[in-house]
Amino acid sequence: MRKLLSEFKDFINKGNLLAIAIGFVVGGAFSALVSALVENIIMPLVAIPFGKPQFDDVLILHLNDAEIRFGAFLTVAVTFVSIAFVLFLLLKAYNKATGTPAEAPPSEMAVLVAIRDELRAIREQNETK
Repeated sequence: MRKLLSEFKDFINKGNLLAIAIGFVVGGAFSALVSALVENIIMPLVAIPFGKPQFDDVLILHLNDAEIRFGAFLTVAVTFVSIAFVLFLLLKAYNKATGTPAEAPPSEMAVLVAIRDELRAIREQNETK
């Protein structure tokens, strides 16, 4: 039983479980914040030209017995784009505040060229020995 508890303690300490738990809690709170911003500020602004903050009941196509709810899809699409835009702006502000520019990852070709150059350097180093 002691060995099992010792292994469990090692398992918890190895993965920095506390940092992961804090990340999940902060992520959940941040998600609620962004959702509230979109639902309470952005979607009412979208409602100004359309009269409603949601399009669920506005755009419905009836074909025989089927209801095709374009409005529900449009509401979700507008919400998604709004959330993505808010996250983009927050990330831009964070990068500006911390001085870390968002860099694109290197292309596959650039990585392969770097690997080739390192292998050449190692081969040349081994040949001179």
